Amino acid sequence: QVQLVESGGGLVTAGGSLRLSCTASGRTFNSYTIGWFRQAPGKEREFVAGINWIGRNTYYTDSVKGRFTISRDNAKNTVYLQMNSLTPEDTAVYYCAAGQQFTRVVHTTLGEYDYWGQGTQVTVSS
Repeated sequence: QVQLVESGGGLVTAGGSLRLSCTASGRTFNSYTIGWFRQAPGKEREFVAGINWIGRNTYYTDSVKGRFTISRDNAKNTVYLQMNSLTPEDTAVYYCAAGQQFTRVVHTTLGEYDYWGQGTQVTVSS
């Protein structure tokens, strides 16, 4: 089992940056694809970015391409989401999740992810 804890959220003005961290417990963290999702008020949770277990494959939703970067440091059991050029539309609770093990594919659907963190709030003011 994997337990995930997000951190790094906060309040930032439009155009600013934040770096989210997803730190995991469990010896098998290195084997999982990790995804970042977000949920804005009144909206469904949506995929943002994902990285496969070895860090060679990444995938982003169109709205964050060129602005967000996902990376992982398996020695630290941590996945990062660097978010630049933030807009008010990025305001949401951000969740990290652990999905499939030892796969090249980065899945984008919630059902492919079994373990979830508690979320961290990101608020972007205009």
